[in-house]
Amino acid sequence: MALNDDFTLELKNVNPIDSVISSYVQLKKRGRNLICNCPFHSEKTPSFTVFPDTQSFYCFGCGAGGDIFTFVMKAENLDFMEAVRLIAERSGMTVPERKSNSPDNSQRRTRIYEMNRLAANFFFKNLVSGRDKAGLDYFKSRQLSPQTIKKFGLGYASDSWDELCTMLTSKGYSEYEITDAWLAGRSQKNNRLFDMFRKRVMFPIVDMRGIVIGFGGRVLDDSKPKYLNTSKTLVFDKGSNLFAMNYAKNSDSKRLILCEGYMDVIAVHQAGFDNAVATLGTAITPDQARLVKRYAEEVIIAYDSDGAGQAAARKAISHFSDVGLRTRILRMDGAKDPDEYIKKFGVQRFRMLMDKSDDANNFLIDRCENDLDIETEAGKVELLKRVSRVLAEIPSPLEREVYISRTASKYDFPVDVLKAHIDGMVRKNSYAEKNNQWQAIKNKTTRHTDEINPQAKDFRKEAKAEETIICYIMRQPEEAPKLLEKAPTSIFVTDFNRKVYEAVLEIARSEREFSLSSLNEVFSADEMGKIYGIQAKNDGISINNASISDCIAVLKNHKKIKSPEDISDDDLMNAFKKS
Repeated sequence: MALNDDFTLELKNVNPIDSVISSYVQLKKRGRNLICNCPFHSEKTPSFTVFPDTQSFYCFGCGAGGDIFTFVMKAENLDFMEAVRLIAERSGMTVPERKSNSPDNSQRRTRIYEMNRLAANFFFKNLVSGRDKAGLDYFKSRQLSPQTIKKFGLGYASDSWDELCTMLTSKGYSEYEITDAWLAGRSQKNNRLFDMFRKRVMFPIVDMRGIVIGFGGRVLDDSKPKYLNTSKTLVFDKGSNLFAMNYAKNSDSKRLILCEGYMDVIAVHQAGFDNAVATLGTAITPDQARLVKRYAEEVIIAYDSDGAGQAAARKAISHFSDVGLRTRILRMDGAKDPDEYIKKFGVQRFRMLMDKSDDANNFLIDRCENDLDIETEAGKVELLKRVSRVLAEIPSPLEREVYISRTASKYDFPVDVLKAHIDGMVRKNSYAEKNNQWQAIKNKTTRHTDEINPQAKDFRKEAKAEETIICYIMRQPEEAPKLLEKAPTSIFVTDFNRKVYEAVLEIARSEREFSLSSLNEVFSADEMGKIYGIQAKNDGISINNASISDCIAVLKNHKKIKSPEDISDDDLMNAFKKS
């Protein structure tokens, strides 16, 4: 393998998997294993399991699985070598030089990071000392201090066709690399490269490690689009990152302020609140909600007071509820956003406003009245339906009782009628949720699994036999030579399982300690999830020589398609009749 295997084993020994994962989520003991709500998909019943015995994890809900390297790769959006370096850095260890260059994306990622850093410096210099002062004038008009501009590395992209491209090519970056980083596009008219960001104030987007991964740019006039964000690249996904999270994660507060835009976040930070973040031009996503959960216990949503802002707030409440975060809503009377509120009323009033902010349930209940005439019978019935849906989603029975009583009093509903109606909805919702989760676990052919090994859908019995053989080698690698004689790779039916079998055999036949970690450089994070899923789904199931013999028989008896010259006329006629 490309990386020293002894080093990865040492790294795993120094960093037990429960220790690594518990720095991201809260684990609970269940028998000899540990469980939690999956950090990679939203769920209310834990299906994410950590297996200390095998130093692995697996989610029976979404199919994510692997070791400490796979976990960090998925949690931090890194490739294998970047995950190794991050874990080593946290452990005070030095990564040895690689034996050879493996065919991964590490070099490509590194080049994008370098170009982003150069671009950020380029935009900053343009803002501070460039001939065009439009960007600096804009930030001055928004009352940003020089210290704030420097802290966030704000910049300006001038109205030039290819100024940034010229600079990057002079540094040795190819046209392909510049477009790969989404810093340039290519003209369909003359095939020339052009700067993606032009005549915009620039906001560098920085990840949790302090590395520039993308940019947001705002126009200074009425042209469209008003905001332009880096599209998806190898290092950037706007649905998985949050602006200023690199600062907010270090806040002493367990409360996080979610703003709607870059300028709101920057204004709130300048006012002395270091726990503000914003999404990157989209509504909050489940991935972002899970990211927030790692660093906060409560979220204050400070979205604009217009209709779009309030609609976005309702969606955010749902995602935060799914991951178990308390949510409150900032009602900014007299201002449309935090920036304007702080300028008009001052920092102290803003602090008081946050302390008195309404909880999400009251916000949702109040919104139930929208577009209704509650003086009419029809209006009251519809209000009861809307309110009931909100109250039935409150997970805590005690908290739900409080809101039922408060709501019944506010709208003059009989409390026992409202409670009985909502209790029925809660039971129905609970049954439906448990049924859906059971079906998801029972049905092993999830979207994730089908994508990794699509042939398993057509050859279920054979794929199961293959997985049992693979699991046997994982448990007893010393049996690899004997097993290979009985079960050569050629008898495997599905391509993915054959590739896994070959890789596992190679590890088993080597002189080093058996570890699946070396497969991280060969398989993707999703594929590693499938591999560790084979191990997890067979946890506690006995696999002996007799069961292996049965599996080999299944594969050998598999009716393979005959070649055209071996098919008789009778066989052909029978095939037509069966079709």
